[in-house]
Amino acid sequence: MAEELIRVAAHWHAVRRVAVLTGAGMSAESGIPTFRGAHNGLWQRFDPMQLATAEAFRADPALVWGWYVWRMGMVRAAAPNAGHRALAALASTQPVALVTQNVDDLHERAGSSGAIHLHGELFAHRCFDCSRPAPDLPLPNHDTPLLRVEPPRCVHCGGPIRPGVVWFGESLPERAWSNAVAAVEGADLVLVVGTSGLVHPAAGLPLHAKRRGAVVVEINPESTPISPTADVTWRESAARALPALVTALAR
Repeated sequence: MAEELIRVAAHWHAVRRVAVLTGAGMSAESGIPTFRGAHNGLWQRFDPMQLATAEAFRADPALVWGWYVWRMGMVRAAAPNAGHRALAALASTQPVALVTQNVDDLHERAGSSGAIHLHGELFAHRCFDCSRPAPDLPLPNHDTPLLRVEPPRCVHCGGPIRPGVVWFGESLPERAWSNAVAAVEGADLVLVVGTSGLVHPAAGLPLHAKRRGAVVVEINPESTPISPTADVTWRESAARALPALVTALAR
């Protein structure tokens, strides 16, 4: 058994409340590329940071919606990996508050409930004009991605429907952020899984937890800005480390 696994299991047994912060690296193991890698031949000439803005949607809603239709189709085709399933299993052994920077629904599909989505949810569509939520929308059935897809229209005001994600220049959802802060403030142990530690304010949550006395464990194959803060740095992927932790805790 790896030394890091032994240490994490010991911490897990010694605490009462756990918070988990997950990032893009976790979903990447299900085949969903990280945000800046989320393009193929059709989209490679576009900068995702230029598409994911309210200004871009206002200027060309069909182009931006077409990109998100492609991304939604990619998420729908993906399946939760062993790391997602392990987190759901861990919640049966200890109260776990799950905070994610990911906009996909893989945590929910793996069996986790109550995930706090800091950056919104890809399928929680709402009106661009009046902000009212839109019903679940069927995705266009295309054999190949289309560059431009006209967004559906709001049944209340006729405005274009947008994805329920946080775009650049927008604030995090107030309730999600306050719930995330409360989760790490109330935790004795914080697992930071597959996040780059570069996107703020989410990247500040582990340090906030550390200052309040929590044990911080980083699970990531690569070093990140969070690494110096962590009490344990476990250089392993989520899909390998988390199932190993489930097995260790069952012994």
